[in-house]
Amino acid sequence: MRKVLLLALAALMTMGASAQDEKKQEKKNENKPVFTTIKENKITSIKNQNRSGTCWDYSTLSFFEAEILKATGKTYDLCESFVANKTYMDRAIQVVRLHGDCQFAQGGSAYDPLYCIQHYGICPEDAMPFPGSLYGDSLNNFNEFFSLLEPYVAAIAKSKSHKLSTQWKVGMQGILDAYLGKCPEHFTYQGKSYTPKSFAASLGLDWNNYTTFTSYTHHPFWTAFAVEVQDNWRNPLSWNVPLDDMMRIIDNAIEQGYTVAWGGDVSEEGFTRQGLAYAYDTKKMESLAGSDMAHWLKLSKTKKENIVDSLGCNVPEVKPTQEMRQQRFDNWELTDDHGMLIFGIAKDQNGKEYYMVKNSWGETGDYKGIWYMTKAFIAANTMDFMVNKNAVPKDIRKKLGI
Repeated sequence: MRKVLLLALAALMTMGASAQDEKKQEKKNENKPVFTTIKENKITSIKNQNRSGTCWDYSTLSFFEAEILKATGKTYDLCESFVANKTYMDRAIQVVRLHGDCQFAQGGSAYDPLYCIQHYGICPEDAMPFPGSLYGDSLNNFNEFFSLLEPYVAAIAKSKSHKLSTQWKVGMQGILDAYLGKCPEHFTYQGKSYTPKSFAASLGLDWNNYTTFTSYTHHPFWTAFAVEVQDNWRNPLSWNVPLDDMMRIIDNAIEQGYTVAWGGDVSEEGFTRQGLAYAYDTKKMESLAGSDMAHWLKLSKTKKENIVDSLGCNVPEVKPTQEMRQQRFDNWELTDDHGMLIFGIAKDQNGKEYYMVKNSWGETGDYKGIWYMTKAFIAANTMDFMVNKNAVPKDIRKKLGI
């Protein structure tokens, strides 16, 4: 009996401690947003780009996978390594052609996977080696890969030779194939034989249906221009529309069942690793944090992110303006550093609306690889985005003639 009583007492103590822990946890997270989904469109599984600068590749192929899912109901896992292999060769050729007077880097834009599919085709993920497997890793790790590739391209581009041989391309392709795998000329998928081009043609999409949008004042509205960022190296044109219309296109796309391949800036402290993103108002954050401007500016990025996380749904936000976007772009505050997939809209317990955004960092954060980014954050930090032209409001399509 004594043993039973001791066990019962221990259980009660454990339950009490557990209840106290739960209360502490609830108190700690009392500002954590509680989301209600307004509209959620179907997407494919979360991927992990790992140690590679290929967000443009993962996010845009996720976009096309969602497009296929909407158009046909079929789920595909398209191959990022195929796109990277073809794209890095094309980029190297441009750098060499311009004698090194442009950047060779891991990054890219949403246009690169589209260009690849239109010109070279695409294959499913399992038609090439799994990312990282060729060099004994479980996922992509471009550290060694690009430590070889970047100086190789630079050496050719800055060569003192009067005439280049064609062998530099053979060497370049050898490095690409060694780390990414060789792109197949033929493969079998679900019992059928394909080439990359015939596979792309079989996916049920019109590859001419895609267009990109941005919003800046250094070019006229309702015209198209190439956004001036280094990773936009193919110089595709984006339609330039006022900020309110840019946001209206995103909202309309989601409401009509489409997703959006988004490119923008996630280097702001308002973008947290826990899965939230706010365009916080700096002045109001200073007072809420119990600090003055000088103290706030001295805080590390991590500490600022922690404050944002602690305030949660009560983070005070700025109202982004056209002028603010332009100023931040011109002074290098608004940069092009990440690509993600917008696929839904949700609201928190205060009624504030957020976009539901698929990331490519694996199932990380509080929402297993999904980020909830406020509409203010997206308005403030969008560089450009790709969307199916059928997702664009009819009045905007008519005005642009698309």
